[in-house]
Amino acid sequence: MEQLSAGKKLDQAFEKLGKEKSVSFELDLDADAETLKQLDSGSDPEPGEEIPAEAADLIAGAKINVTVTSKKPISESGEKDFVGMAMKVNTPKGDLVEYRVIGDYAYLRSDAKAIGEALGSPMPPADELPPEAGALKNLLKGEWVKFDFKAMQKAGEEMGADAGAKASPEPSLDPETQKKLLESLRKVIARDVEFTTAGGKDGTEHITATAPFRTLITDLLDEIRPLAKDLPPGMDLPSGSDLKDAPATKVTADFTLKNGELAEVYIDLAKLTENAKVKKFGLALKMSEGVEPVAPSGAAELDMEELMSGFGSAMGEDEGLGDEGFEEGGFSESSADGDGSFSATAVG
Repeated sequence: MEQLSAGKKLDQAFEKLGKEKSVSFELDLDADAETLKQLDSGSDPEPGEEIPAEAADLIAGAKINVTVTSKKPISESGEKDFVGMAMKVNTPKGDLVEYRVIGDYAYLRSDAKAIGEALGSPMPPADELPPEAGALKNLLKGEWVKFDFKAMQKAGEEMGADAGAKASPEPSLDPETQKKLLESLRKVIARDVEFTTAGGKDGTEHITATAPFRTLITDLLDEIRPLAKDLPPGMDLPSGSDLKDAPATKVTADFTLKNGELAEVYIDLAKLTENAKVKKFGLALKMSEGVEPVAPSGAAELDMEELMSGFGSAMGEDEGLGDEGFEEGGFSESSADGDGSFSATAVG
């Protein structure tokens, strides 16, 4: 009786979440830098390809916050129903990158210096760019910039057309297939997952779900295979033999409900690493009521069409962004035969 009760409560919590029009969540990797280095070492990276200490520290301390807002309940929303989205990656030292989409515009700011150091590819200082760099200098200084999201999509499509590529529709699932996939998931969970519950204070309840990883993923794929013809192109399902080396160990997910609503999910992944040195490795997902994102004021505008056609190719050059790569009135590729140029104008 406890199994049915726990599963039903969890099902109802997800249904409540789907009825919300705005949802926020925070994703946190529960692992320290040393653990990430051990996992990287276990993958036998090529000499010189090991994860940098700066990158390990950055990943271990980072949290990702996401908010989505729709005109309809989230579970009923299509792409055109979403009116706002915000994503922020922060670390103990400050925000690393923040991105918002409101209406036709996307807004971006980042700590370019911290990102460059973690990737081992330092970005050029903003004061080394000429005045013509405009909004690009704002971005390198960590200030807000904005660009026309639809214009960027159009520019990308035109570049693809110039290269002979044919535009293809975005992969999507029709509502009927979505329902079938959800029903398949529910059947596998009911069959393979063991639930236990524990009460808490002030309307808090903890539900623990445990299942053998290989069995769970194999059974789920077996349920999905009959629907393969209805899945978007490119979604190739692995075969049973592909999964024979998947860990057979049990994985555990802890769900925290507050007054029947989903508040937090923690998935323990330590055993899946099959590394005896890894003691703590997991993912924590915290849910909260979403607050509709707003457009930041004073953002400088990037001309994304010119940026994509000119500066994008210049970034790929080995010479990088030295002063020799700039020309009066715009930017040019470092190579002698490059002709891509762009301008970025600051506004507001």
